[in-house]
Amino acid sequence: MTIPAFQDEPPQTLRVNSYDERHFATYLRLLDAAAEEADWREVVHIIFGLDPNQEPERAKLVHDSHLARALWMSNTGYRHLLEPRLQ
Repeated sequence: MTIPAFQDEPPQTLRVNSYDERHFATYLRLLDAAAEEADWREVVHIIFGLDPNQEPERAKLVHDSHLARALWMSNTGYRHLLEPRLQ
């Protein structure tokens, strides 16, 4: 499985955005890993292809910011998927 190009932090908008839509699978993988209490270092390496030993601060930022967005999507953001799309 390949991940679409990612930013260090997902855009923090009040509605689901195109970045979120491209990363649904990534968010689901992060939520699954969190539910299994997987080590964040292994998760960021597998999902994002980052080496937490070489870039520890960046790896932690990428993991934590995307997990936070995934949690937002699962608790709040999904509701926006049911609304009509803005033109």
